Order: sequence, then structure tokens, then C-alpha cells
Amino acid sequence: MKKLASLVFAACALNAPVYAHQQGDIFARFGVASVMPNESSDNVLDTGELAIDSNAQLGLTLTYMYTDNFGIELLAATPFTHEVSTAGLGKVAEVTHLPPSLLAQYYFGQANDALRPYVGAGINYTVFFDEEGYGALDGTEVSLDDSFGYALQAGVDYKINESWGVNAALWYINIETDVETAVGTIDTEINPTVAMASLVYQF
Repeated sequence: MKKLASLVFAACALNAPVYAHQQGDIFARFGVASVMPNESSDNVLDTGELAIDSNAQLGLTLTYMYTDNFGIELLAATPFTHEVSTAGLGKVAEVTHLPPSLLAQYYFGQANDALRPYVGAGINYTVFFDEEGYGALDGTEVSLDDSFGYALQAGVDYKINESWGVNAALWYINIETDVETAVGTIDTEINPTVAMASLVYQF
């Protein structure tokens, strides 16, 4: 009888649902995040618009599940550094920034689904620092205003076991700034797409 009870218990344990995300859960995602600007700007000295290259860094998100389907996420990362150039002048600046974002999320499916797609929307505040001029702007002051805008997101989590999972996510972040230089103010839209592949750890 005891052996039978043990077998039943083991079978139940094997068939027990693995809860991906449910109310009250707190989990972190950490991996590689790539910021890919979709930039546009004023024409700079008739040499073309500013071009901003992509950069990848360590990305980190922290999420709290308010219900089984609604979560709140904070996006952070190590600082991103971008080269800025124009077609006629080449590299004219290098800029570092941090784009923390706070989003409300909706997770599709049920709490015991291993695969949980989600979407999110929220706000972003981008801080620029360590601006430096190069080439035509070498030795001159370059300054970028901080930016406040919206952020949109889509992603998917896959739960591996009780503590670990994997994630893929995309953000579109509204970043607009005035670039102050020796040749004047350049109105610039960066508006990057951010792609991140990460591991998920549930506390």
C-alpha cells in the first residue's frame, strides 16, 4: 500500500503544472541588449543628417506580477556608447547614455503555461553623458539634452523549470533630443529599436 501511495504521489508530482508567471512573482531577466537607432536630424552644415551606430551592452529587467496576467517591469542596462557621424564630415561625436524605462505589461495565456507572450507600454527617461566631439567638432563642446518619451514592447518567456527560463524581447523607445554644438543646435530623433535575448531567474 505504501509503495502504491508513493507511485501515485510521484506521478502527480511529474504531472504538476510548472507555473511560469503568477500573481506575486518577482523575476529578473539578464542578457545582451542591442540599441539600434532609427535616427533623423537637421542637416548639419549641408553635409547630411546625423548617423548614429548601434551598440550592445548587458541588459537587465526586473518584473513584478501584479496579477497572473498583468506585470510591471523596469528596464535597465550598462551604459550604451554610440558614434555619431555625417556623410560629409565622418565621425563628429561620441555619446554615452542610459535609457531606463518603466512599463505596464499584459501576459497572454494562463499562469501554468510554460510559454508566455506579452506586450507592454510605458515611459522612458534617457540620460546622456560623456559627450565628446571628434573630427570637425574636435575640441569643441558637445551636449545632448536628456529625453522623456514613451516606450512600447513585445516579448516572450519560456519557463524551463521552477527558477529558470529564457526570454526574447523588442522595445521601441521614443528618444528626442537637442544636440548643442559649436555649429548650432541640431534637432535629433534617435527612436531606437532595442532587442534583447536573456535568461530569466525567478526569485
